[in-house]
Amino acid sequence: MAVYAVGDVQGCLEPLERLLERIRFDPAEDRLWLVGDLVNRGPASLETLRFVRGLGRSAVAVLGNHDLALLAKACGARKLKRDDPLRAVVDAPDAGELITWLRHRPALFRDPETGWTLVHAGLAPHWDEATALACAAELEAILRSERWTRFMGRLYGDEPRRWDEGLSNWKRLRFIVNTFTRIRYCDAQGALDLKHTAPPGSQPPGLTPWFEIPWRRNRKMRIVFGHWSTLGVLLRPGLLALDSGCVWGGYLSAARITRGRVELVQVPCRRSG
Repeated sequence: MAVYAVGDVQGCLEPLERLLERIRFDPAEDRLWLVGDLVNRGPASLETLRFVRGLGRSAVAVLGNHDLALLAKACGARKLKRDDPLRAVVDAPDAGELITWLRHRPALFRDPETGWTLVHAGLAPHWDEATALACAAELEAILRSERWTRFMGRLYGDEPRRWDEGLSNWKRLRFIVNTFTRIRYCDAQGALDLKHTAPPGSQPPGLTPWFEIPWRRNRKMRIVFGHWSTLGVLLRPGLLALDSGCVWGGYLSAARITRGRVELVQVPCRRSG
């Protein structure tokens, strides 16, 4: 059995199909990990959701910020414009099934066999592994409950910026969402900066990529993530970033993961929009 992690698809189904053909992915034998953002800017969000859902247990997809935006628009918590690329999903005859499937995706997936943990954007520096797992469970529980539409209405906002175990209710959940799906930079105290998206080296003084915070409590974990297209592919001990900007005309990247090494495969993409 082979395990492949794939970067942000964002509705670019054709490159995903080419990538899976190139790596000879066999859903009967292999496993596919997707770092989230299955949908949005690309031309085939609806078809991408149907495709990944159809893979069943051979695929694991964690939730990204664009996936959550789809949930918010599907329940009316965010406005759906006439030309919105997600309208095809919301208006589809199987929209209810797809939305239910999507909101049951994990925020974090940990694979005990390989020792790798899959998230969309990253982890808060204050979180150790146990805290990250517990926070993921909190988010997953509300998304899978009858309160999920109410939660969508309170999802958006950049505050609070710093983790505190005493955070509660919507503030706590908003911090959890922003960490799992939006984090890039933090300040020296671990507070999230959610404005700067440019690559490392271009950020204002005082900001550091979340994974370079020296006292990061999850630094012993092995983490696969996406979300940061200007960062691109990054392979370091215990870190694997896979958003190589497919939707912007870059590449769609897959990494074959084993305990001992990571092998990278890429296919070129056309810019969408």
